[in-house]
Amino acid sequence: MASSLEFVTYIYDQLSDSGEITYRKMFGEYGFYCDGKYFACVCDDQFFVKITEAGKKLMPDCETAPPYPGASPCFLIHELDNRQVLKELTQVTCAELPTPKPKKKKGMNRDA
Repeated sequence: MASSLEFVTYIYDQLSDSGEITYRKMFGEYGFYCDGKYFACVCDDQFFVKITEAGKKLMPDCETAPPYPGASPCFLIHELDNRQVLKELTQVTCAELPTPKPKKKKGMNRDA
């Protein structure tokens, strides 16, 4: 079951003061980015955040589950109305994630 755009925009709004938040449709679901770092996804109208050591310290009793079959477990966030908790989790998670590598420009042949 695909997630509703209404749920995705609700999550986006809840995260709005966590950094530069963007989302992108991916395989029928949605990936979330903060300041260019992929940190979470929405699958089947549920919000999942990557597990990091800082996230475990902040939310030691948080439920974990894979967002889809075969995926690594993530935090399954049920408390979606607490913007402060979502902001803190987003910021500590993204602080621990590596900076994405710059993408190469397509269409340029460097051997020419």
